[in-house]
Amino acid sequence: MIAAEGLSRLALRRLLRHERRNLSPTQQRLAAQRLHRQLAQHPLFRRARHIALYLPNDGEIDPRPLLRAAQKMGKATYLPVLNAWPRTRMVFQRILPGERLKPNRFGIAEPIFCQARQQPVWTLDLLLMPLVGFDEHGGRLGMGGGFYDRSLAYRSRRKKSHKPTLLGLAHECQKVDRLPLASWDVDLQAAVTDRSWYVKRDRTSEGM
Repeated sequence: MIAAEGLSRLALRRLLRHERRNLSPTQQRLAAQRLHRQLAQHPLFRRARHIALYLPNDGEIDPRPLLRAAQKMGKATYLPVLNAWPRTRMVFQRILPGERLKPNRFGIAEPIFCQARQQPVWTLDLLLMPLVGFDEHGGRLGMGGGFYDRSLAYRSRRKKSHKPTLLGLAHECQKVDRLPLASWDVDLQAAVTDRSWYVKRDRTSEGM
């Protein structure tokens, strides 16, 4: 676990990205298999009918085995797609097995933009999110673009909104003792690694 004391968000992001990029292809493959075992039979995954995932980039743990499992189970699966304009907006679009993808402006593969196949994020059941770092209090450190935080900003206005369930996916080496958070950060309900589940703990109960 990484100790965050004295480190800025920028320094933490740099350190954690180095940690995950340093994993070998074999370690990445095994981590993806273990992540699949952690999640594929879990009730949250099995009950969900509409699941959004991501395609791995920059050393992120690979959820594609979970994507294939969800599609085999007949679930509707979605990937994030960046808007051409406004450029700060991200939407979730249904992805079918074998569908052709194209690189977005960050070089990450995504479906070809099709508004008719997009789903409002608050109608999804489960959102499996990439991250750079996480802690046991629901904290998530992303890449710094703010796309997920903007997409989920409605949760601060709709206090009774419970959808979708937010799970962050990560390598165990991305765990931080306590993340420095910004006002716009959206908490995870849990983080899932290739080794364990970390369900959100109350930040005020530390040490109890």
